[in-house]
Amino acid sequence: MAATAAVGLGFGSGTADAATYTLPPVNAKFDYQIGAPYTPPAGVQVVSRDRTVAPAAGLYNICYVNVFQTQPDEIAWWQANHDDLLLRDGDGEYVIDGDWGENLIDVSTAAKRTAVAAIVNGWIDGCATKGFKAVEPDNIDSYDRSDGLLTKANAIALLKLIAKHAHDKGLAIAQKNTTDLGTAGKAAGLDFAVAEECGRYSECGDYTAVYGNNVIAIEYTKSAFTKACRSHGSALSIVLRDVNVTAPGSGTYKYDAC
Repeated sequence: MAATAAVGLGFGSGTADAATYTLPPVNAKFDYQIGAPYTPPAGVQVVSRDRTVAPAAGLYNICYVNVFQTQPDEIAWWQANHDDLLLRDGDGEYVIDGDWGENLIDVSTAAKRTAVAAIVNGWIDGCATKGFKAVEPDNIDSYDRSDGLLTKANAIALLKLIAKHAHDKGLAIAQKNTTDLGTAGKAAGLDFAVAEECGRYSECGDYTAVYGNNVIAIEYTKSAFTKACRSHGSALSIVLRDVNVTAPGSGTYKYDAC
């Protein structure tokens, strides 16, 4: 059963309206489609899709948003419109996540976090308008790839800004990965977890310790998927996907759920 929460929005008169948002149903069959959208397998109730595409009809849809890094195909847009928000090192060179070819976003100051939040919150508005029910902000842990230029506290401060906005728009919001947050993500307003490879790295319990069974897990190897299903499959949504999250017919597509 999905959990529903309410956030009070206070006004000067002392009255308050309540924006309600619903968490994904616990232990529901899930599909991770942030790479390419397609008709979900039979029985799927929850889907994650990129913010640029439409949600899957009739299902609980989570809106993937790359908050702390750029999407590779959006770097030119950032350079043209918000170059000051791209993180640079002491030599003035862009700081890049080499594994994915993504620029890190500079969230090192309150002013920059406010500017980034304005952009991201516009994307969240789009998620709400399209009919998504939750937001999945990615690369929270980019501070670990920042050569010491960013901190966990910087990330948490931005999460507070976007979590409030998501709730105000009637959307739940996930902690994406980053067991290093401990309970700080939940304290910042995050509602559930989307965890990649928690089975592989024996981290699923770290997420359930904070979010209970409101955890969605994605594994990219059969052995890790089997391990996660054995340890948490009776309680959590766990899926096996190919690492590039491709669509059926790609040649690399794989999907399984427990």
